[in-house]
Amino acid sequence: MSDATGYDASQIQVLEGLEAVRRRPSMYIGSTDTLGLHHLVYEVVDNSVDEALGGYCRNIEVTVHKDGSVSVNDDGRGIPVDNHPQYNRPALEIVMTVLHAGGKFNHESYSVSGGLHGVGVSVVNALSEWLEVEVRRNGKVYWQRYEHGNVVSDLLVRGTSDSTGTTVTFKPDGSIFEDTEYNFDTLSSRLRELAFLNRGLRISIKDERTDKENDFRYEGGIISFVEYLNANKEALHKPPLYFSRTKNGTQVEVALQYNNSYNENIFSYANNINTREGGTHLMGFRAALTKTVNEYARENKLIKNEAKLGGEDLREGLVAVISVKLPDPQFEGQTKTRLGNSSIRGIVESLVSEGLAEYFEENPLVATTIVEKAAEALRAREAARKAKELTRRKNALGSGGLPGKLADCSDNDPSKCEIYIVEGESAGGSAKQGRNRHFQAVLPLRGKILNVERARLDKILKNSEIRNMIVAFGTGIGDDFDISKARYHKVVIMTDADVDGSHIRTLLLTFFYRYMRPLIEAGYVYIAQPPLYQVKKGKQINYAYSDEELNSMVQSLAKPSIQRYKGLGEMNPEQLWETTMNPEKRTMLRVTLEDAVEADRIFTILMGDQVEPRRDFIEKHAKYVKNLDV
Repeated sequence: MSDATGYDASQIQVLEGLEAVRRRPSMYIGSTDTLGLHHLVYEVVDNSVDEALGGYCRNIEVTVHKDGSVSVNDDGRGIPVDNHPQYNRPALEIVMTVLHAGGKFNHESYSVSGGLHGVGVSVVNALSEWLEVEVRRNGKVYWQRYEHGNVVSDLLVRGTSDSTGTTVTFKPDGSIFEDTEYNFDTLSSRLRELAFLNRGLRISIKDERTDKENDFRYEGGIISFVEYLNANKEALHKPPLYFSRTKNGTQVEVALQYNNSYNENIFSYANNINTREGGTHLMGFRAALTKTVNEYARENKLIKNEAKLGGEDLREGLVAVISVKLPDPQFEGQTKTRLGNSSIRGIVESLVSEGLAEYFEENPLVATTIVEKAAEALRAREAARKAKELTRRKNALGSGGLPGKLADCSDNDPSKCEIYIVEGESAGGSAKQGRNRHFQAVLPLRGKILNVERARLDKILKNSEIRNMIVAFGTGIGDDFDISKARYHKVVIMTDADVDGSHIRTLLLTFFYRYMRPLIEAGYVYIAQPPLYQVKKGKQINYAYSDEELNSMVQSLAKPSIQRYKGLGEMNPEQLWETTMNPEKRTMLRVTLEDAVEADRIFTILMGDQVEPRRDFIEKHAKYVKNLDV
């Protein structure tokens, strides 16, 4: 029966096969932007890594082809090709076309795996224009082709082989993805990470579009990973502390090393999946670190009995990799960013406590160095607490406690509000006059802010420009950071297109990354894109945002007058609004955090103490710089 609206049983759709994936791809791979695009490769590679975890695969090769397709080849056992008893079709075909079909639901084929949902490679198939799979098994080479997730050929035997393995080649569907261009560096970063996490596994990548290639293999495993993360920092002890232990079928592997910086860098993994949001394994590690170091310090009279080193004190200057491998991981969602197994916290905490206690007994000098570093951090934290109290009190005062230089907006809905961080009084004046006062706030900075890469929080909070930003944003800082209290959901860095402007932008991004990273992760941080040129012919005025755009305009207009904008202050308020602040016409870059390992490395190189890595980085990348006035 249907009601007056015509809503009856005929309106209920049943999506057959992989159609549900094509209709709602974000449910399976997170998004259809560049992150989702790269996720396709990771899903296929993860299957090969699972073969390596079982001891059946030693080499994985990834190739980006000129036509935009990607191949992933391994020397594992090869996907089974015999007929499935229930479906009477080749098992390979079932794996490629049926959701939740795979060998990872019991522990006979895979004792440990990352892709346990059984949706990985079938989702890749569904979201590809075409996919071909070659299996080397039983002395033969089998082949099958699919288009848009559908089988378009029978399983064919195409030759013989004395080796085993699987090669999957696919081309992402341009009708589903916003962009189908793969980034070599993004892929390389994830493959390097997997090689670190799987000691001795060789993973190579070749880009036929540019002839770039990388070959990753680390016999040191996560010890090599920590050394890589600390490469441009001054380590306080060598080599990294390392141990691996197993309990109740769960393997816990930890490598850590302290450096002389003031930041913590802890990366946690479960079955090779990067658990960016942490979870029970990370909680167990942190609890064990705090408890064990405090016990050692008290027993050896390195701190007073009543003193207690806090978790944040013990994580200052810490670089650590925690990798757990367990039979039945419970991840929150298909994107797998947080581990939820409640039993894992206790297992990790007990194993890490044992490992740390043994190491400290055998290496008392290292233990003393760690305690001294933490004790120094504790003293600085007390000083920082007083400074934070000051910013909190100001914040609690409401608008009356906001920085005097802040020209705030009138709207109180953070989701509609944006704040422009601009350099100098001149640019600040233009921005304040040109803005829409209803939803746009402007905070001018006087000169360059402190380089937070080389300072502790207590010193950072003495910098008036940083304090002004903290109070204006309303979120607090560091461990007190609360994203729900953000007063603006767009924080826009707007600097000049010269050397000073680039330096200020880097200083601000370093501050956001080190102390307000949730702002970046929430997608609240942007970089304004002011025009580089005004192109005028008669009464016609155009703006060019790149040299290529300028050349095109000059050719079409023939001998126009050109003004090069060296600073925002050279634009009058109307021009600044029209070109850079008007939501209907402006272009802004959203700052994203696709690769935390690489981000940390680059911030350390650019803003850290060591000159040589910075010089090498600048020399290597100078040829790519555009539109920079010196």
